[in-house]
Amino acid sequence: MTIRLPGSGGALRTYEPRTEPLAVTPGTPFTSRTVFSAAHVVADPLADVSPDSPAAVDWDDTLAFRRHLWSHGLGVAEAMDTAQRGMGLDWECAAELIRRSAAEAKSVGGRIACGVGTDQIASGSLAEVRAAYEEQLAVVEESGAQAILMASRALAAAASGPEDYLEVYGHLLRQSAEPVVLHWLGPMFDPALEGYWGSSGLDAATDTFLEVIAAHPDKVDGIKVSLLDARREIDIRRRLPKGVRCYTGDDFNYPELIAGDEQGFSHALLGIFDPLGPLAAQAVRVLDTGNVQGFRDLLDPTVGLSRHLFQTPTRFYKTGVVFLAWLAGHQSHFTMVGGLQSSRSLPHFATAYELADGLGLFPDPKLAEERMKTLLSVYGVNQ
Repeated sequence: MTIRLPGSGGALRTYEPRTEPLAVTPGTPFTSRTVFSAAHVVADPLADVSPDSPAAVDWDDTLAFRRHLWSHGLGVAEAMDTAQRGMGLDWECAAELIRRSAAEAKSVGGRIACGVGTDQIASGSLAEVRAAYEEQLAVVEESGAQAILMASRALAAAASGPEDYLEVYGHLLRQSAEPVVLHWLGPMFDPALEGYWGSSGLDAATDTFLEVIAAHPDKVDGIKVSLLDARREIDIRRRLPKGVRCYTGDDFNYPELIAGDEQGFSHALLGIFDPLGPLAAQAVRVLDTGNVQGFRDLLDPTVGLSRHLFQTPTRFYKTGVVFLAWLAGHQSHFTMVGGLQSSRSLPHFATAYELADGLGLFPDPKLAEERMKTLLSVYGVNQ
């Protein structure tokens, strides 16, 4: 069987899908790395909503996907940008997602950490930004989940310099009940975060980021760095206080960063581990045995798919993630919160399908092929 796929120039090419998926099975807990997958949300396709409406979530399928990740030993990073925070998922719905997912994690023994931001306000003073953070931190802590302090658009707009970041984050860390994960999300993921930590220069911003951590090392479990800059992450990793972990958020260079070097390694908190979950879990279990080359042999071939999904404009990577979840059979439709399924082109989807199929990511390759053909027919590409 073959399928005709459109290329970037519009011409059709013939592709022969594989017939068998990659053989992966759930296994023992990880021992060498802590690994989170940032998880997407499944929209309710039957809800009568517009892109400006409050989010309509299919809770059953959303929670089922988290159980899928937990079954492979991965932790779930909940209500992060992969779940369309700030791109369709409003705070009221995010709070409900946090409560439901935390309860589900408790019932199955899964690990969960949840995003704390300020997206219930569009803008405000520093005091209002701090109060918004506090409201969300309380929701996460009351749910029993670990908190991830996310970068805030409102803080980026309100802060006049590094001292404002030091004050706001210092206040939050002093009152947090348990150690948190600090998240530095670069402007390639969200343009509104340009100049975060009080400087457009990354060297100065890095110094401020590390100053926050150094002042409260007992309240920081780790950091998630999403700058798509492997050298900078390694530099930050080497400068962290003892006991503070680095969770890579680099969806371009994750194999080398997780593998590490003679001076250390990164743990992981990655959006790409949503579609790669079972394969990523298998790779980490190989790494647990000390087989670094075996780990790289499994994970290095996935980088091409990740770089494709996260290509500019990077913030629309969520569309590719949900598209692959549909092809893989984790949900019955390709509908996204806020109508975001329209944010990538048909050639982009075609390449994503081909790369994912080549990796054996689809549990049922025939189903994935049929669904890809269905999408192609909607666009007028007949087979």
